Amino acid sequence: MSFKVFQLHPKVSAGITACGFTTPTPIQKESIPPILAGRDILGLAQTGTGKTAAFVLPLLQHLLAGPRNKVRALIVAPTRELAEQINDNIVAMARETGLKSVVIYGGVGKQPQINKIKAGVDIAVACPGRLLDLVNDRAINLGNVEMLILDEADHMFDKGFLPDIRRIIKQLPSERQSLVFSATMPAEIRHLTKEILRKPVTVQINHTLPAPSIAHFLYPVAKEKKTSLLKNIIATEEMTTTIVFTRTKHKAKSLALHLQKAGFSATSLQGNLSQQKRKKAMDGFRDGTFKILVATDIAARGIDVSGISHVINYDVPNTAETYTHRTGRTGRAEQSGRAITFASQEDGRIISQIERCLGKKIAREVTPPLSADKIDNERPPRHNRPKSPMPGRSKSSGPSRNKSRRRACSVDFGLRTPSPVN
Repeated sequence: MSFKVFQLHPKVSAGITACGFTTPTPIQKESIPPILAGRDILGLAQTGTGKTAAFVLPLLQHLLAGPRNKVRALIVAPTRELAEQINDNIVAMARETGLKSVVIYGGVGKQPQINKIKAGVDIAVACPGRLLDLVNDRAINLGNVEMLILDEADHMFDKGFLPDIRRIIKQLPSERQSLVFSATMPAEIRHLTKEILRKPVTVQINHTLPAPSIAHFLYPVAKEKKTSLLKNIIATEEMTTTIVFTRTKHKAKSLALHLQKAGFSATSLQGNLSQQKRKKAMDGFRDGTFKILVATDIAARGIDVSGISHVINYDVPNTAETYTHRTGRTGRAEQSGRAITFASQEDGRIISQIERCLGKKIAREVTPPLSADKIDNERPPRHNRPKSPMPGRSKSSGPSRNKSRRRACSVDFGLRTPSPVN
């Protein structure tokens, strides 16, 4: 099956070709026809399934007809990084259409965004807080919106954005097409979809199953030896780019700093840093400056980087669905990937739940002899932490010393990790 079956406008098809798309993914096959037909959509799909193109392509097709330079489509995203990624995809796919977009989020100046809106745009990709600021300033008119897309709706709930979403919806025409995409479906999101979707078509693409191209491995390890195990794996496995997941913001920061001190050049990114510094770290991970990214679940929702070879669960996730979200960062586009989990005795229950979700046992690996690492037993003083960690080299000898230096950065936006769902 090719994209020709959708009979898209030649200018939209030119964008598909420019992006290198050849065959629609399952969510694109299932979503694009009803969206083109004007139906509301509830899309349930895991990360890396191609859902952005699933709504952008029919959106462009719709906007080609009708007036220009009015905000006729609104895409709401929970994080700045995701908003930027969506907008980048729009720019690439709309390159021949003449349609213009603006990305709206806080942490940067309002005026450049306002100037772009005044110059005329057709699509707004926005985070809720800054969008409401511009609405209150009367800097943006949402009265002409014909299509509303809520992306990663469950993450909107995690971040407490649902009241803002309801305020935004009150600014929109009642007659519109609405699309909601979510990796999971907590009760609050079900209530929201009932409020805003009219007789929706539900598209569900294995939203609880990790991609089949991912190999899963588990290392039984005591808590105090996890950092030593991590460094051993980094030194011995062939990795291109790797995401290491921790459960807390403090651990993400301290672990990346510890990796840096061990010879893996590292930087940490915290919620009180400027958008420019956040972007610098993310761009560094994308372009290969940083090979290892230490992240929390909240931060990882905004990460869309191709070619990730490994996902390492330094801390076991709270739910099987979170495991799917994490491991979905590797094994994309039919590439192979490795998901490695560190588990101690108290993690047995959640590991069993993950294995039921996978439909198979996770392969147990033999944990090498390890010593306890200082980071696992010590919390650094709150007001006495290094401000600018400097790269250092491991003093150990052996083959790993001659390898190119791997880099790491930690990403956390200072947000509360959701409590486990029972």
